[in-house]
Amino acid sequence: MKKKIAIGFLATLLSFPTSGLFAGPLDGQCIALVHGILGFDDTQGLAGGLVKYWGGLDGYLRSQGAKVTTPGSSATNSIPVRASQIQSSVNTWMTANGCSKVHLMGHSQGGLVIRYMVSNLGFSGKTQTVTTINSLHKGAPMADIVLSVIPSWLQPFANSALGLLAKLVYRDGRPQDVIAMGKSLTVSYVKTFNTNSPNKSGIKYYSYGSQMAWADLIQHPIMALTHPITWAGGLFYGLGGGNDGVVPLNSQKWGTWKGTPNAYWFATGIDHLQATNLAWSGQNFFDVQGWYLNIAKNAKAGL
Repeated sequence: MKKKIAIGFLATLLSFPTSGLFAGPLDGQCIALVHGILGFDDTQGLAGGLVKYWGGLDGYLRSQGAKVTTPGSSATNSIPVRASQIQSSVNTWMTANGCSKVHLMGHSQGGLVIRYMVSNLGFSGKTQTVTTINSLHKGAPMADIVLSVIPSWLQPFANSALGLLAKLVYRDGRPQDVIAMGKSLTVSYVKTFNTNSPNKSGIKYYSYGSQMAWADLIQHPIMALTHPITWAGGLFYGLGGGNDGVVPLNSQKWGTWKGTPNAYWFATGIDHLQATNLAWSGQNFFDVQGWYLNIAKNAKAGL
């Protein structure tokens, strides 16, 4: 009798489709992780693969059953140019991977890029959800401050020099436009952008973000230098002082605001770069894998 029960139990297990049984919580979910300014495709990474924009998060999400792409685009350029490049790359990847729709997840300027794709490039029919992470939906005041100190006559020269530097560093033959990139981050530009890029009905929009507790040079060696500027700019433009070193916290909110990650007790917040685990910079200060798993689960559930 026991033998018959055991055989029956085994037969029941074998009757389940194995493709989904051990695939993980994100089984079959199609995700595009879209970088911000100065970003790159993590397929190759930067510095011979030593630097990854998403710090291994794409691989982790794949281990949880998702199909993931990290499309690259011009490191420095306008939102429309980068959106066109990203959309072309995502379209090709979706066809190759059998994805009819994709969850778009964009960091920093990448959040505006994916919003532009959906609102202005006819990508809404292929979009399941839009999730932005530390994006600048009301602008990044630091961009206004930086551009204000560069005289208009000097901008073309600065653009050529910095554009050439970007091509050399990234070994990227795509067009670069540093000034257009900078202008796309300003408070005034994003205000107009929001008017011209409204949310599409039928698509759910989510936003996540983070902030630094203070300009801690030990945990935030780069962002500690920009935090005070962003703090002052945030107050000037009515966005508040809290920020991640680049974007005021209030500017990071769009659609359904899902909040910030829980940093470890010894951390002084999570900065703009640590939010994507850039070069594995965030994992020592918060559960970055758990955070992104929850982000992906939320998108899949449509909560």
